[in-house]
Parts: sequence; structure tokens; C-alpha cells
Amino acid sequence: MQSLFRGSELWDIYEKVEAQERLGREEGLRLLQSQDLLAIGYLADLVRRRKHGDRAYFIVNRHINYTNICVNRCRLCAFGKDAGDPEAYTLSLDEIEAKALEARRDHHSEIHIVGGLNPDLPLEYFEEMLQRVSQILPGVHIQAFTAVEIDFFARTSGLSVEEVLTRLRLAGLGSLPGGGAEVFSPRVRELICPRKISGERWLEVMETAHRLGLRSNATLLYGHVETAEERVDHLLKLRELQDRTGGFLAFIPLAFHPQNTGLAHLKPSRTTGFDDLKMLAVARLLLDNFPHIKAFWIMIGPKLAQVSLAFGADDLDGTVVEERITHAAGAETGQSLTKAELVAMIKAAGLAPVQRDTLYNVVEEVF
Repeated sequence: MQSLFRGSELWDIYEKVEAQERLGREEGLRLLQSQDLLAIGYLADLVRRRKHGDRAYFIVNRHINYTNICVNRCRLCAFGKDAGDPEAYTLSLDEIEAKALEARRDHHSEIHIVGGLNPDLPLEYFEEMLQRVSQILPGVHIQAFTAVEIDFFARTSGLSVEEVLTRLRLAGLGSLPGGGAEVFSPRVRELICPRKISGERWLEVMETAHRLGLRSNATLLYGHVETAEERVDHLLKLRELQDRTGGFLAFIPLAFHPQNTGLAHLKPSRTTGFDDLKMLAVARLLLDNFPHIKAFWIMIGPKLAQVSLAFGADDLDGTVVEERITHAAGAETGQSLTKAELVAMIKAAGLAPVQRDTLYNVVEEVF
């Protein structure tokens, strides 16, 4: 494949990737600014194959969004509501238990729980939530509560982040999702989520979780007001933390959906497939210490997620079931995919489907 790169602006990057040398900030910027998508994809696929061969992963999971009441009311979000809004809701513990019972029927291996910042919910609500779900679904992994939620629980309860995480872990928390990271740049956060915790605080919460033995994912919300430099700096901060803790499981680039948000006037159209594939590929190349890069089909659609398996992604997330947050912002994807559909997508991409659990233990290799 040297002929693809000889004389190319990316030749020196090709040589470093071939030699398995770490890329720096300047190289990350050049990759994001390059229009040579196929060359970037080739490099990302080379790294993916080194790590995973011909395997591609998915999970049988269910989402539960327990409330949309949120005091932050970020401009990027179409999901959050004020407490008095006619569309506001908070699920009772009995309602959450009923959703967990549905998951037992469908043999899910993960329950993914996130929601808004509702000041009327005490820490005990979340502890009992985890306890009930754990009792109904013994052995099922609960991935719940973003770093933003954990920080909020600490502030409303008067406890430290470490104390909150310890109590939730005892109640059944298995790992943390990666949401709330958005873009770490203070400039960007002031424009899109001024009330949200800082990027540095997000990293602090994750570092504490990792120190306690809780694994997590990480995200980047792109395609709004951020620059290429801010994207790269975000990725490098994640890489630095991963160097220290090794606690991140997967990185998930999240394509911004502007519909129904306070930023719709800034970005009237969504990200392009070109940008989505390049973002996934560059993440795979810069985040050399992350085991997995996930293409979240809810955000970019099943077809583009399938193509991304040739651009550095090795995971399609899962069956999902009842995702509300992205759909509130106008997502046109379905609410779920079946296991059979995910298997067919991966096979059609020429890879071997592997059903995993949250921690990437193999549940079943589907050949």
C-alpha cells in the first residue's frame, strides 16, 4: 500500500503508523484537515486490524433514561426540560423495575442508565434503582451515570465524588458511560453548555472512577462550534488520562444533532458522512492506548456505522432499545436494532461478529 501514500502529504504519518509510533498534535491536525479520506481510513483500518483482527463487536443492551428534568438546560440538548414543563418526566422506581423486567425477557447483558440533573432526586433514589435492577437482573452489567451526573450527585448530597462512587458501586454500579465530555475547550463549553462542569472536572471524575476500579467510556461531541484544534486537544487529554489510568474501555465520537436545540441556528445541517468517517478514523489513530473505537449507530445511522468498520471502528454498540436523548434532537434512526440485524451488518462488512459484554468479555462468537 506504499503506492497509496508515496508523494502524499500523509507519507510521514504513514511511516509512523507502520512503525507503530505515537502521533502528535500537529499530525492529528493534519489528518483532520486532510481531504484524503481513503488514505486516512486505510491507516485507521491498519491499526484496528492490529488490535482486533477481523473481529467486530456488539452488545445486547437496553437504555433507560430515568428523567429529562435538568437544571443545566444546555444549548446543545433537546432532551432536558424544566420541572414544570408539560413534557417533563421522572420515572418511578417501579417503572424502572418494569423496564428491567423487559430486559430479562430479552436476555440483555447490559443496562445503560443516564438522565438529566434533577435536584429532587436524592442519592438514595439512585442506590435503590441500582439495587432493584441488580436483583431483577443478576449478572447483568449496569453502566450508568455520566461524570456530569456523578458530580451533581456529589454536590446535592454533600459527599465527595469518591464517596458517591463507592456507595453506587456497592449498590450495583458496574461502569460509567462516557457522556457529558462534549468538547473540553472552555471556549466551546461557554457557548454550548455554560452550566455544565468543566472539561477538567469531567476528567477528574473519570480519574477517580478509574482509581476505584470502575471502567468507563469517553466521548467527543463534534460538528457544532468547535475547531479542528479543539477536537485534537480533546483527544489528547483523553489519551493523557488513559496513559495514567488505563481505565477507558472505548471512545465514542458523537455527531451533533442540532434539531430542537438552542444551537439549531448555528448549525442548520448535520455532520456529513465524510466528516463522521474521518472523525472515527482520526480517533483510532490518535487514541493508540484505547482498546476500542465505537461507531454509535444511533447517531450516524446503521449504514454509515457499517462502513465505519473499514475506517477504524471495531464496535457498533448494540441493540440499545428506547434511546430518548438523541431522538429528542431529531435522530431519524430507529429506537433499536435486533441482534440478527447487527450480526448481518458486521458479516456484510466482511468481519466476524462478536457479541460482548460491557467489559468486552466474549459472550458469543457468531460465525
